[in-house]
Amino acid sequence: MNIRLDSFKPLGEHLKLPAPESQKEGSQSFSTVLKESLQEVNGLQLNADKSVEDLATGANKNIHETMINISKADLAFRMTLQIRNKAIEAYQEIMRTNI
Repeated sequence: MNIRLDSFKPLGEHLKLPAPESQKEGSQSFSTVLKESLQEVNGLQLNADKSVEDLATGANKNIHETMINISKADLAFRMTLQIRNKAIEAYQEIMRTNI
């Protein structure tokens, strides 16, 4: 029984799935996505700092908005830290792998 492997099509073609992001026109590189994400986290931190400053100087008396901005910045930073930790763990695991 001879089966030709070139007759098989990827499963995505049979299911009519869209092409992966890496194959689409204008897809961004990993470094670009990482840079933009870090800039967004930094922007949230700067926004929280400005809200605290405005609250302290009396320019803004809305403590709820200030606390929400602080919480957003804190959550974004903690999530970024966890992503970094997972990336370091993955790198260390790869370095421990015997070739």
